[in-house]
Amino acid sequence: MHEASLINYLMRRIADVAAAQGSGRVVALDVWLGALSHFSPEHFREHFEDASRGTLAEGADLRMTLSDDIAHRDAQSILLQSVEVEL
Repeated sequence: MHEASLINYLMRRIADVAAAQGSGRVVALDVWLGALSHFSPEHFREHFEDASRGTLAEGADLRMTLSDDIAHRDAQSILLQSVEVEL
């Protein structure tokens, strides 16, 4: 359930950013994966591809940074670092 809630929150944030930038198609995004988020980059990509199907983010270039710092204040989180939108 933790993974699903993180992905759902991320997809809402992506939609919000796209809307604020004119609701163009999302072509790329940078995501930071916390060390305790329970995601490997491969696992996260699978979840993202499923969640983005049929949305403005479908097919976006997904760039990920995986943290190994379990003491980081956001170690259980996924942080959306940037969104590139095509208008």
